[in-house]
Amino acid sequence: MTSDSNHQLQLRAAFLKMHAAIFLWGFTGLLGKLIQLNEGLIVWYRMLISSIVIAIMLYVGRSMPKLKRGELIHIGGIGILVMLHWLTFYGSIKLSSISVAMICLSSIALFSSVIEPLINRSKFDYTEIVFSVAAAGGIFIIYHADTGSGLGVIVGVISAFLSALFSVFNKRIAGRYEPLTISLVELSSGWLFLTLLFPIYMMIQETEQFVPTLSDSIYLLILSLVCTVLTWILSLQALRHVSAYTLGLALNLEPVYGIILAVLFAGEGKILSSGFYIGAIIILITVLVHTIYKFRKNKRMPVPMP
Repeated sequence: MTSDSNHQLQLRAAFLKMHAAIFLWGFTGLLGKLIQLNEGLIVWYRMLISSIVIAIMLYVGRSMPKLKRGELIHIGGIGILVMLHWLTFYGSIKLSSISVAMICLSSIALFSSVIEPLINRSKFDYTEIVFSVAAAGGIFIIYHADTGSGLGVIVGVISAFLSALFSVFNKRIAGRYEPLTISLVELSSGWLFLTLLFPIYMMIQETEQFVPTLSDSIYLLILSLVCTVLTWILSLQALRHVSAYTLGLALNLEPVYGIILAVLFAGEGKILSSGFYIGAIIILITVLVHTIYKFRKNKRMPVPMP
């Protein structure tokens, strides 16, 4: 087998792993709906289980992270943003539906186009701002189409904003630390901060169920082991052969997978209004055109000298 053929096989395997990870991420919304615990406990258990599994992996591989105090605080702060993103994402599902939460999540890339220049102090791309305004119009239509889902839409948009925010910060540290190291610190820091918040959180969001049922336990294990740890490993393996930019573009498929799964397995096709479909189509078309625009813009950028 020639080296070119071997490269093609590796690239094909990388694309399969990348899309497998994105497809599995699409299940997070469905699992959040199936688990009877409130959103705070879902995130608490997800972060706890995932942290323990990643810590075991690092310990067995003898690559436990050794970070300075300042580094731990910095990465841990991003982990708190991850926790708040998950908290609002599952909160949006509980308040409205999987489809509403997922369609709000599709605005992450558009939020990033505004947040990234602000944080990195770079020039704004006003074309991308136009895309963001168009997506906001779609969300506005969904918000007014079903007043019962209004709060879920607001919380879902906050979730997308938080995801865009931590993604920009993660991008800045990705090259300095091992990915599993970042994951362990972020997940464990988010879990610790949420644990400290629980006395206040439970006063606001009262619940009588703290311990998961058998079915909840199974769903939580799938959410943590398959949709968090496994997908992270698959995406890391894919990134050895495809660029982070390619993965970022492909991630736009996650809300599509999530909505399809919600319609097939949660019966949401019966409860979604025509206004939702109009708003969702506007958002998905905006995301598609934005993806094409980003792809062409990236191709036009000059390649930096080594």
